[in-house]
Amino acid sequence: MMPMVRRSLFRLSILAAACGLLAVSLAATAQDSSKRGRKYKSPPPTSRIEVTVLRDVNSKPIENAAVIFHPMEGEKDKGNMELKTNEDGKTIIDVLPIGGVVRLQIIAKGFQTYGEDYKIDKAEMAVEIRLKRPGEQYSIYKMHDQTADAGKDADSKDKPADQPQSQPK
Repeated sequence: MMPMVRRSLFRLSILAAACGLLAVSLAATAQDSSKRGRKYKSPPPTSRIEVTVLRDVNSKPIENAAVIFHPMEGEKDKGNMELKTNEDGKTIIDVLPIGGVVRLQIIAKGFQTYGEDYKIDKAEMAVEIRLKRPGEQYSIYKMHDQTADAGKDADSKDKPADQPQSQPK
């Protein structure tokens, strides 16, 4: 009795598997393949941008300078990507879309920070940046080339500030 139950159970499982395969194949052919999933939207073409960072005084490359790319959308910053320059003072990025605007910021130890907006309008761009050493900090306690009267005209030096200047006739 036991072998007969086993044989019928085996036949029943084969029949169920065949019915399952038939149902799956019918369901696959019934689907409309043109409306399956999201439509593929290819990414926009990108530009290859090479940035070279040099010293202003002797045109030698600045190694390990931080080159920060801020992709802009109108006046809004969409994030940033930071790369470091190599021993030749160069860094390359190739993921920014053509037609956009990128705000380029460069920070190097011992140099003035640089910042400028660039329109990405070509497939390949090369940008050369010359960094300067920081200037002397302005102090009110030191004598400077410009005098306090630098913004006033010659007539106003002789008259006190509370008297109105005479108009020529």
